[in-house]
Amino acid sequence: MRLTTFTDYGLRVLMRLAGAPDRALSTADLAAEFQVSRNHLAKVISALAGAGYLETRRGGGGGAMLARAPAEIRLGDVLACLEADQAIVECFSPGGAACTLTPHCRLKGRLAQAEVAFIADLNRSTLADCVYRPEGAWSAP
Repeated sequence: MRLTTFTDYGLRVLMRLAGAPDRALSTADLAAEFQVSRNHLAKVISALAGAGYLETRRGGGGGAMLARAPAEIRLGDVLACLEADQAIVECFSPGGAACTLTPHCRLKGRLAQAEVAFIADLNRSTLADCVYRPEGAWSAP
């Protein structure tokens, strides 16, 4: 399975913010640190805030912070949220029945089971298991 860059950046943002729980980080600061587009990262942060993972404040001293403790954020749930609009195959898309194999396909069910298992396996871990410390050291509680 390949994740979108949107999800990749979302996970990075969450890991980074978990490593600085008492500090709001701006989109500009995070974009500079990750060396990614500020506009793209703003969309990622907006999606994470809309899903209840982040709190955001505008203005001086503003930025993004985790809305919940890292131990309460399941990785599979984050992934499912950020990848919600990304079908792993065309036939999983709404109205995506253009494949001529669809009426007799046995792969679709297996892929659906694999996707559920993938999310369930990731949900065995929380953001607390992947905290990124600003000084560059990874931590696993």
